[in-house]
Amino acid sequence: MRERQTPVHRLILCAATGALVLSAAPAANADEPPLTPRFEESQHFTVDQVVDGVLITTGLVFSQILGMVLSTGEIKPSLPGSKDSLLEIDRVAVTQSIDPHAGRYSDIGIWAAYGYVLFDVVHSGLRDGRNALLVDAVMYAESLTLTSMLTVITKIAVRRPRPIDYVNCGSTDTAPGGACTNDTNLQLSFFSGHASAAGAMSATATYLAFVRSGTHSARPWITLVVGTALTAFISYERVRSGEHFPTDVIVGSMTGAAIGVLVPHLHRRPHLHDNRLEIVPQWIGFAPPSHGAASVNAGWVF
Repeated sequence: MRERQTPVHRLILCAATGALVLSAAPAANADEPPLTPRFEESQHFTVDQVVDGVLITTGLVFSQILGMVLSTGEIKPSLPGSKDSLLEIDRVAVTQSIDPHAGRYSDIGIWAAYGYVLFDVVHSGLRDGRNALLVDAVMYAESLTLTSMLTVITKIAVRRPRPIDYVNCGSTDTAPGGACTNDTNLQLSFFSGHASAAGAMSATATYLAFVRSGTHSARPWITLVVGTALTAFISYERVRSGEHFPTDVIVGSMTGAAIGVLVPHLHRRPHLHDNRLEIVPQWIGFAPPSHGAASVNAGWVF
C-alpha cells in the first residue's frame, strides 16, 4: 500500500486541529502571580492558543499542500540506481521475498496507534475534566502535524526510490519509459511516514503517562513497552511490504519520537500544586529579560 497523504489522514489531522479551536490553557487563580500559576493536582501542562494554533495550522497546511503537489505527478521520478550502492543494512529490503499482506498489517498497526490516542484523550477528559481533554488533544495534534510536515519535507527533498521499485524496475541500465517511472510516490521512501507517526504518538503518550503517573507506577512503563513494540511492528511490516528500507523506518521512528517527546515537554512550566512548587526538569535554562537583562543557567534537576 503506497504511503501518501490520503483523505483519511487529512481527516484525522483536521479533527485534531479542530480541538485547538475549543481549547484553553489551564486557568490559574486570578490572585496568583502570572509567573507561578496554580494548577489543580491533575494538571501539569499548559497550551497557548496563539503559539499552538500557529504551529498546528502551519504543520497541517504545509504537509497537505506538499502532499497535493506530490500527488499531481508534476515531479517526475527517476529510475533506481544499482543495488550494490545500497548500505549493507538496506540490501535486505531488495533481496527479501516481499509480503503482499505486510502493507495491510502496518495500516492496522497505525490505526491501533490512532485509536489509543483517541482513547487516551477521552480518558484524560473523563478522569481530569474537559480542560485535560483539550490540552491533550492539542499536544497530540501538534506532535502529529509537526511530524507530518517534517516527513513530507524530507521525502520531497531526498526522493529516495522505494525498495519495491528496485525489484520491479531494475537499475539505471533498464530502458526508461516503463510504468515504474511515472509515479512520484515511487521516490518517497525516506523516511517512513508510518514509522514517524507511530513514534510520535507513542512518545507523546509515554511522556504524558510518566508525568501524570510517576516512575513508580506501572502505567508509564507499560505505555513505553507497548508503544515501542507497536512502532517496531509497524516499521518491520513497512520493510516487509517493500515500501521502505530499514534506515527509512529507523530514522522515521527516531524523528517521530523526538518530536513526540519535545512537544509535551515544551508545554510544561513551573507551577504550584496547593503550596508545592513543581519545576520542569532541565539541564539548561533561560531566564527571560528582567530590568533589561537576561540570563542563561546550566544545572541538574532531579
